[in-house]
Amino acid sequence: MSANLKRYFYYFCLFFLSFAGQAEFGISADKITIGMSNPQSGPSANLGQQFKLGAVTHFNAVNLQGGINGKKIELLSLDDGYEPLQTVENTRSFLLTKSVFALFGYVGTPTSHSILPLLESSQIPYLMPMTGASFLRTPDKKNVYNLRASYHQEIQYQVNYLLNQLKLKNIGLLIQADEFGLSVENEINEALSMLGSQPIVITRFKRNTTDIDAALTTLIQHNVNAIVLVGTTEPLSEFINASYERDFKPVFTTVSFASSDELFKKLKYSSHVLVTEVVPNPKSCTMKICKSFRAQMKKAKAEELNHINFEGYLSAMLFVEAAKKCGEELTQQCLLTMLKTQTFTLDDLIIEFNPQTSQGLNQVFASINN
Repeated sequence: MSANLKRYFYYFCLFFLSFAGQAEFGISADKITIGMSNPQSGPSANLGQQFKLGAVTHFNAVNLQGGINGKKIELLSLDDGYEPLQTVENTRSFLLTKSVFALFGYVGTPTSHSILPLLESSQIPYLMPMTGASFLRTPDKKNVYNLRASYHQEIQYQVNYLLNQLKLKNIGLLIQADEFGLSVENEINEALSMLGSQPIVITRFKRNTTDIDAALTTLIQHNVNAIVLVGTTEPLSEFINASYERDFKPVFTTVSFASSDELFKKLKYSSHVLVTEVVPNPKSCTMKICKSFRAQMKKAKAEELNHINFEGYLSAMLFVEAAKKCGEELTQQCLLTMLKTQTFTLDDLIIEFNPQTSQGLNQVFASINN
């Protein structure tokens, strides 16, 4: 079958699925199947692995107690290596052969962007992706629900920190050259403009590489005293370490997609780095939900607690609570209606989705390395 014929076949099947009326896929008398595509290998593997660890820890605990109204949760996980084309193939597989009830815990902005036509065609629930991108929030998409704060909110925090708290003016940008980088870059430019500023130089690097030498040279030549970084842990840690080795010591900030737990471990020197976070630090948080998380992770013999697996845990917990509210009549539409209309209390963490953005949490935290 030619590539064009395959493409037409895929979209015919998606049209059929979206037009199929009352059929509910991925759910049976004793099981609810959900699909996850994220990086389980490659340079960004830690993000996918840690998010999955937190989610699986909660799903396993729920299954041991009988599941959701007697139905066990089955998580089908496929590796996309943080490459959009593979995310598309994985999602097609879920939609056309795996018959999943919902898509859950995808990781990344470019990967999420790549499947927008599939989400629109199938109208399958797309739940708690690990991205703060605005295109998943506005205009409101009725089948997309985000747990975490947006990149807009994270960048507002960072720009305020750099310009108002530290009084820095010469801001440079290091941007991953893809949809993730573009999405956050737009937020940075808007936030700086609102304070009468703009970046004095913008540099870029290729996704899933550590090819940052040329960008570093350019930023040094422009004598910036702060750099807003947009990327994943490997290239950003390489960049910060190389900066120090060249006696270049600006203040660095980056959004939560670069795991602070992993990033700080990889720093060889005393560099000033702020990472905005979308969940509190699970190791030190005193909330009841944090204590519950630590207890479940200890019981599961998980070796590491971090912001990423805590986000995965909270996302799984939210899915379970929303599905429980549907009782025996769990359908995709009921699940989406519950997320839209109900308030959820996860121990002492209250989640209520904003009807304009389908986003449940708004608070931004900070991790700082000096």
